[in-house]
Amino acid sequence: MHFAIFGNPSPGRHNGNEHRFFDLLHSYGDNIAVEKEYLTFLQDEMKWNLPFAQSIESEDFQADVVISIGGDGTFLRTAAHVGSKEIPMVGINTGHLGFLADITEDKAGNAIRMIHNGQYTLEKRSLLEISTDRIPKGVRPFALNDIAVLKHDVSSMISIHALVDGQPLTTYMADGLVVATPTGSTAYSLSVGGPVIAPGTDVMELTPVAPHSLTMRPLILQNSRIITLNIESRSHNFLLSIDGRSFSCPDGTEIKIRRAPFHINVIKPEGSEFFSTLREKMMWGADSRR
Repeated sequence: MHFAIFGNPSPGRHNGNEHRFFDLLHSYGDNIAVEKEYLTFLQDEMKWNLPFAQSIESEDFQADVVISIGGDGTFLRTAAHVGSKEIPMVGINTGHLGFLADITEDKAGNAIRMIHNGQYTLEKRSLLEISTDRIPKGVRPFALNDIAVLKHDVSSMISIHALVDGQPLTTYMADGLVVATPTGSTAYSLSVGGPVIAPGTDVMELTPVAPHSLTMRPLILQNSRIITLNIESRSHNFLLSIDGRSFSCPDGTEIKIRRAPFHINVIKPEGSEFFSTLREKMMWGADSRR
């Protein structure tokens, strides 16, 4: 098989176990290509000898499977590289919680065996596409988790005028607004009071951040809708975040958010599914008295 591997080139994120993972793939006779920056880090900083690994030099790569090694942030960055290629992805978690990169290091070997044997399912994850003339060069306009508009740290709350399919919805007076996919429902949106949404559900959610009015509640919409946002701020600017990549925008910036025209395929080995992840990662059903 042909594997493309992306990882986190940070010394604090590695304990050396990943070397066994590369050796395992090599033992299967797989073709292995590694993101250039990550490969340079492994060879120069970690002093690993990986003569069998090729370097991914550009976005024009192909593979049977893409592997993300790191946490959920690494998975999101890897998904941006995969983009519309729709190559199946799997995440090996060397981080903390891990909803996207949900295969722990001790289960990685078994997961690779299952992938070789075809013992897995594919979950189709929808993305959001943002349209605005304020996106910096090099930032991709697609989000697997969420798109958020937020106040600057020291500014007063902002006013977010929201329309759905061109029809007025409301004006959110809040610290911000998160527009999330079902995949992103367990990320930022969850931390500010949004609901958990199962993957594969054809919806998007709007969750206000610290709203001025308690009547402003999270809203679920069909993902065929188009969201238009216009923001007013006393500081005359605000933050726009696309899967955690943030940059400043001035008042008057119009933002349109819709479902992206492609999806991400996430590999789930047999026995690994969303509800087991909820029970394991969020301790659903656990009795804290025991």
